[in-house]
Amino acid sequence: MIEIDGSTGEGGGQMLRTSLALSMATGKPFRIHRLRANRKKPGLKRQHLTAVRAAAEISGATVQGDELNSQEVHFEPGPVQPGHYRFDIGSAGSTTLVLQTVLPVLMLGTEPSHLTLEGGTHNGMSPPLDFLESAFLPLLAKMGPQVSLKLVRRGYYPAGGGHFEATIQPVEKLKPLTL
Repeated sequence: MIEIDGSTGEGGGQMLRTSLALSMATGKPFRIHRLRANRKKPGLKRQHLTAVRAAAEISGATVQGDELNSQEVHFEPGPVQPGHYRFDIGSAGSTTLVLQTVLPVLMLGTEPSHLTLEGGTHNGMSPPLDFLESAFLPLLAKMGPQVSLKLVRRGYYPAGGGHFEATIQPVEKLKPLTL
């Protein structure tokens, strides 16, 4: 079991998202405590909770602590299952950061996956969907995986209400990236 102190470094949600992605990729379980301890409102917020639940659904994980404001999560992944998934944050929380959590394992999956994400698509503190579409995904495509996005509706803070779909065509092995 890998133990992670969620208050180290900047102590934000990126530590959780990276931990989830690496856990799914390696099959190694982890426990993270003091989640977002350096924030005004520590613990899991809707966006983080959706990322945990998305990772759990895609990997058939056993999870403890997946509730709002929880400051500790225990995550034990199973095998990653490509497929059709829908994740609704229920707020203006960042849909692109939820995608960031699960994309690494799905782009190396055994079959294509289709995700429907609802929440915020354009947030002040996260990469907007336009960045993914015009900069990040074209760069990723040079490494092999093809990810297409279909924006249904933009969602801004504080209302959210955004909706997009992502189709991920995986590859067996990533090609080196030459910049």
